[in-house]
Amino acid sequence: MGRFLVRRLLVSGFTLILISMVVYAILALAPGDPLGELATNPNVPAEVRLRLREQLGIDDPIHEQYVKWATQYLQGNWGQSFVSKASTRELIFDRLPWTLKISGSALILSLLIAIPVGVIAAIKQYSVFDQVSTTMAFIGFSVPTFFSGLLMIVIFSVKLGWLPSITNPSAEGWAAVKQSIMPIMVLGFFGAASTMRFVRASMLEVINQDYIRTARAKGLKERTITIAHAMRNALIPVVTIVALQIPAVFGGAVITEQIFGIPGIGGLLISSIRFGDTPVVMAITFGISILVVLFNILADVLYAILDPRIKLS
Repeated sequence: MGRFLVRRLLVSGFTLILISMVVYAILALAPGDPLGELATNPNVPAEVRLRLREQLGIDDPIHEQYVKWATQYLQGNWGQSFVSKASTRELIFDRLPWTLKISGSALILSLLIAIPVGVIAAIKQYSVFDQVSTTMAFIGFSVPTFFSGLLMIVIFSVKLGWLPSITNPSAEGWAAVKQSIMPIMVLGFFGAASTMRFVRASMLEVINQDYIRTARAKGLKERTITIAHAMRNALIPVVTIVALQIPAVFGGAVITEQIFGIPGIGGLLISSIRFGDTPVVMAITFGISILVVLFNILADVLYAILDPRIKLS
């Protein structure tokens, strides 16, 4: 296990370096000027604009900008936003609670729906419940979130007037809960649709194994067989799938946050890309890359712990 972790960490380090180089080069070569608005502002003197460009290093060669950014990042300094002139760390951590609340709740909701529905659908294969749940799952992951989000706004906000369509950051109590219901439902149902199909397929594979037939032949109760034997082994791959979904929780749901006006990481990423705010974009994308790599390693380790047949060396 130790040799495996060391080897994976070394490979992951090189992978992250390549990712950071590629992303930084793309952002640096992209058209647009992060201080373009200052050039058209008559109230900003030319010498102030030049001083800002020199201070931020915008006109430096790409490799010098990258080395400067990488050095600061390793020191824990994520840089300063070109647009707002605020600390990149503060901008991200101000938005992060919104993203964790919405995306995290949606992930929990998707698992609470997908696991029981997938297990029951597998046990009652080809039944009415299985056919209905499978059809709903296909519809769920076929319909894009921007469509389902707008549909919910039309139904619950415009027609019925039950829920607010736009997020109010200053809302508290029940008002804060109400404005989070629709985005959580949109993301939760979308995630549950694909996870349910995965749980069903894994459960079908397990319940046809010889040891399940042996357990039935010994006279064990069907509930005990399902929960203690079949479901326990069928959900081992699901653990790794969930581990790989966690980085997306921190990255936010870009489309859903835009539709409901949620001040999360996804909205910050879109606005930063639009205005060429390289420090903010790099901090978000590279942070998500680190989480993806780490949770990939964690998924491999969890799989080996839960399934003793797998050996990591």
